[in-house]
Amino acid sequence: MIAVIDYGVGNLFSLRSSLRQLGLDAAVTAEPDAIRAADRVILPGVGAFGDAMAKLRATGLAPVLRAAAAEKPLLGICLGMQLLFDKSYEFGEHEGLGLVPGQVCPLAPDLADPALKVPQIGWNALHLLKDDPLFRYIREGEYVYYVHSYYAKGCAASTLAVSDYSIPVTGVVRAGRVYGTQFHPEKSGDTGLRILKAFAEL
Repeated sequence: MIAVIDYGVGNLFSLRSSLRQLGLDAAVTAEPDAIRAADRVILPGVGAFGDAMAKLRATGLAPVLRAAAAEKPLLGICLGMQLLFDKSYEFGEHEGLGLVPGQVCPLAPDLADPALKVPQIGWNALHLLKDDPLFRYIREGEYVYYVHSYYAKGCAASTLAVSDYSIPVTGVVRAGRVYGTQFHPEKSGDTGLRILKAFAEL
């Protein structure tokens, strides 16, 4: 069973629909016991980093997720990926879950082309930097869907894939059993479904 974490900041409907389309057993939950019993965990997220971390702490889910990450595959999506990092500089400085080394920083100041819009919204090709089981069913250059204004930096050792937005934007990371995608697999059509299928087989 895949536990999809419900802490009030996720786009749960489309993610749950994608998992059902794949025929996967998934439960949307905030119950620690259900998360501990799950085979895999997905941490979605939309919104601000600081608010999301506050909710994870207030609900007692932060230590549950850290423990789960040591035992089973965990996938963070969009803001959920950003929460995996050490810290974020979104509206101040906030500590993250500390599962992936690196920081989450504003995208706009780093763009080589200042004419590009932020947030980055839309489809972008995914460039695979390292072989990984998560990429079992996709090929170099397939398109995925992004919606974000902040991105992960200082994480080269953990970066599996990037997308070009005048700079290489961190697209996929991995640290042990912990994975993160800055893009939304559940909004990335058939490519995204194949990534979720691979995650379910890890």
